[in-house]
Amino acid sequence: MQDGIKKLVILGSTGSIGTQTLDIVRRLPERLQIVALSGHRNVELLKQQADEFGVSPEWIECGDEANLERLATHPDADIVVVSVAGAVGTRATVAALRRGKDIALATKEVLVAAGEIVTRTARESGARLLPIDSEHSAIFQCLQGAPDNSVAKILLTASGGPFREWTKERMESVSIVDALNHPTWPSMGRKITIDSATLMNKGLETIEARWLFDIPMEQVEVVIHPQSVVHSLVEYHDGAVIAQLGLPDMRLPIQYALLYPERVDSGLPRMDMTQLAKPLTFEAPDTNRFPSLRLARDAGAAGGALPAVLNAANEAAVAQFLDAKITFPAIMTLVERTMHAHRPLENPDLDQIAAADQWARLTVTQLINEDPSLQWNGAAER
Repeated sequence: MQDGIKKLVILGSTGSIGTQTLDIVRRLPERLQIVALSGHRNVELLKQQADEFGVSPEWIECGDEANLERLATHPDADIVVVSVAGAVGTRATVAALRRGKDIALATKEVLVAAGEIVTRTARESGARLLPIDSEHSAIFQCLQGAPDNSVAKILLTASGGPFREWTKERMESVSIVDALNHPTWPSMGRKITIDSATLMNKGLETIEARWLFDIPMEQVEVVIHPQSVVHSLVEYHDGAVIAQLGLPDMRLPIQYALLYPERVDSGLPRMDMTQLAKPLTFEAPDTNRFPSLRLARDAGAAGGALPAVLNAANEAAVAQFLDAKITFPAIMTLVERTMHAHRPLENPDLDQIAAADQWARLTVTQLINEDPSLQWNGAAER
């Protein structure tokens, strides 16, 4: 970092996290500078962003995993924001860490699929893994100054999604429109919004927390908090519980990761505790209606390549649901069946993780073709 300016690479600059990251850079040009950008399909927006922030054409990409790795190891980068959809950013994250570059991580699938490799690489290089997810940022903030081995449990909060009060029978008829209607975080991408509806988003976050904070899976719990004001909590061995609260705006955790450990004026609305419209409530999740939490816990406890299989099967099934090919409950049915078909693989390397990922995706397709009951028969009505 030169002249007090952090130089950023953003992988996924055209998505929700990427565009909000650029909002922060616009506000803090004396602190943050963009040196490389990658997008997905929105080529026009990517070009506009590159022009606005003066990024050389050789350092913008709308391409594959190899190109992400090239951008992530940009020689001038101090910190790499990883906000691509799914596990595709795993190799780029590892490559950046090996070069000693800090990672601001929004893509939870990276740690789900390859948590042991990613965290080991960070330790060996001395680079930092800084969470952007609102829940993990909250935990990270609650842990500041905590002595080693003082944590009893981590409590991840979840809004409960749009189906928190729906019966299991009613959820059989969920439409795409229903599932994309998130009650408190309306600006998320389609895939993560579906994950929030199934609570798989929270399941993946339990595995992510296990690696980020080096804590056993059994010490990570989920609690439903519909108001999304308390972003997560840490319970200590002495019984104290520390929480981080804030308005549901992702720019707060993004800025904290980019400028850590500094705190500067965010320019965002402040939360007035006296003006909260509703009381803050908490409840236990229903793993019968939302089996994703159980599946994620099983995968995280088993380790090996199973978390990568869980993640890939979920990505494939969600894509099929969004294409109106399968029913909403079929998403978790497919994930569970794919996990059961997986042969355990201990201490996988990145190539083996990638192979397990591809196997899981192919297995999901095969299972759909073999079982008509999983298929949606009224796609035109969706």
